[in-house]
Amino acid sequence: MAKSSRESLIQAALELFLEQGVHQTTTRQIADRAGVNEVTLFRNFGNKYGLLQAVLNAAPTFRDLGEGLMEQTIATSDRHQTLKTYAGECLAALEQAPAFVRSLIGEAGQFPDENRQALGHRLQEASQYVARYLEHTMPARNFAAGQLSGYLGALLVGYVVIEATSDDHGLWTSRENFLDGLVGLLLGETLAFESDAVTDPPPEPVQDLPAPCVHQILTQAKAASSQDYALAYLLLAAGLDPAEVVSVTRSQHLSAKTQHTLQVSDRQVPINQWIGGKRYGTYTSNPLTKWLKSRKDESPWLFIQADDDPVGLSVEDIAQKWADWAQALTLFPHSHPRQAKPTWCVEMLTRGMSVENLSLLSGLSSAQLQPYVQRAREKAALEEARQLDQK
Repeated sequence: MAKSSRESLIQAALELFLEQGVHQTTTRQIADRAGVNEVTLFRNFGNKYGLLQAVLNAAPTFRDLGEGLMEQTIATSDRHQTLKTYAGECLAALEQAPAFVRSLIGEAGQFPDENRQALGHRLQEASQYVARYLEHTMPARNFAAGQLSGYLGALLVGYVVIEATSDDHGLWTSRENFLDGLVGLLLGETLAFESDAVTDPPPEPVQDLPAPCVHQILTQAKAASSQDYALAYLLLAAGLDPAEVVSVTRSQHLSAKTQHTLQVSDRQVPINQWIGGKRYGTYTSNPLTKWLKSRKDESPWLFIQADDDPVGLSVEDIAQKWADWAQALTLFPHSHPRQAKPTWCVEMLTRGMSVENLSLLSGLSSAQLQPYVQRAREKAALEEARQLDQK
């Protein structure tokens, strides 16, 4: 369907503003590109700044990015990468229109109040999406999510301005370095800065479970139900966090003759047959595959509340189930499902997996895995001492 004259003018103005900025763009250029008479422009918008307001009101860029951010909030538990991707896309959008950005920054003082208000509304709209994301993902902080989302927008624009106007500023080593630092600050993560005066605090000890406790948890889960058994098996055979488990669907599960894997966020995770020195089935026949084959519901989730209410389990549901399984543990009566991942990571290292490969499978960085490496060494030393004592 052919565009109306108004739509053509808005599109032409947007293209020219992006290419050469607001100040350098004339109403004659806009009318010519739109293929209409300049009088039509004045009749519809009054002047160039009336057209600028229409462009700002119609611009979908940050709204689309914001909606994409909220979709990723549901699809993945990797909050750092999700927010980093969104911030990177925002930067890309800004960097694709340097002339327009310079115009908005350098000429904003000359804009009519209506233009400044429209620009403010677009920024507020983008900020609201980010605020909603932060409320879902970040821990409690001293600042409200709305404030932090505003800081994000200001820092992104500041980055573009600095990069466009200066060289060798030394504020960050690369675009990637800037985004990692920005997201880390917003999400309250610990950033490692090079400084001789600051000493990193010692890492917290790894809270993994010994093999007898692992087998006892699996035994209790098996006695509870086939779903409980499958859930405990997946936690301990793949080293997943509860938050990762609740986001997984049945379509992300793959069981074949030579492999048993799960697609978790942006990585593929193997589901082991051996846990703590004991084998639990085969690639195609194990607690998880048996549970899935027994399902009669159409729910997409890997684990559900009940057969008559096939809604996906929550993190709290998993924690309660784990507490029920762990009641009989003597050494770890207050165990938590978060211990499944450290237990799995330490076992993989003990069995000879490299830190680099474990990083790919676990989603943890090499630095984050160092406490697990130390724990694996401790367990190897204990095993060596035990073997020497038997000679």
